[in-house]
Amino acid sequence: MTTSKLPVIFIHGLWLHPDSWQPWVAKFAEGGYSGIAPGWPGMPADIAAARANPESIADHGIEDVDNHYSKIIAELPVKPILIGHSFGGLIAQKLLGEGKAAAAVAIDAAQIKGVLPLPLSSLHATLPVFRNPANKHRAVSLSQEQFRYAFGNALSEEESAELYRRWVVPAPGRPLFEAATANFLPHSPAAVNTDRDADAPLLLIAGGQDHTVPEVITTATLKQYRHSQAPTDILTFPDRGHSLTIDSGWVEVADAALSWLAAQGL
Repeated sequence: MTTSKLPVIFIHGLWLHPDSWQPWVAKFAEGGYSGIAPGWPGMPADIAAARANPESIADHGIEDVDNHYSKIIAELPVKPILIGHSFGGLIAQKLLGEGKAAAAVAIDAAQIKGVLPLPLSSLHATLPVFRNPANKHRAVSLSQEQFRYAFGNALSEEESAELYRRWVVPAPGRPLFEAATANFLPHSPAAVNTDRDADAPLLLIAGGQDHTVPEVITTATLKQYRHSQAPTDILTFPDRGHSLTIDSGWVEVADAALSWLAAQGL
């Protein structure tokens, strides 16, 4: 396989603009990959426009996002590697289970159907959405204080504030409501095929200090793949929070992903 031709799609999660992946795109390009970071359906390419027009992304759910990236993948000459953060990690797993990717790295991934732990910190981090049932059909913004709890708790107050200023945009509430009810619905959009092809490896990455997706959710996700014949690995960064893809330590996480891909022959 020619690594210089292998595409990588970076998938953002809630509240982060896709441009937050650009340092990763550049680093993976240095490693011989061809990376892109397309936004979710309705996401404006410009951060200022995303903040000014939250209705553009409102009411998009998991299936909408899955279909959106499926169309992008269909235009590629080969199956890509997928790297997703938070709900982007759930989408990466869903697409991998659909046979649309060569491999996936799911970082602090939102819980898929079948994952039962629901720590109090997760509930607190997502309270800005769940406090109003009407938010299922709206885009919801985070305050700087809410971002600090959900993303920047392992950072200095100054770094958390800077990341908030640079990257945070409104996010649709629908995916959170869909994930919250996944284990009560037989055909939840948060369901993932965990018995995937043997040649489709998956790396789950957890942040040990993550409030939004605590490590216990990632370890419970790993158990969902216990019957899969494909390589499924887990890596934890004990001192990192939900901001680990965008904060000053992002290079360590990116290097780990690159090393794992190389170990898979990708």
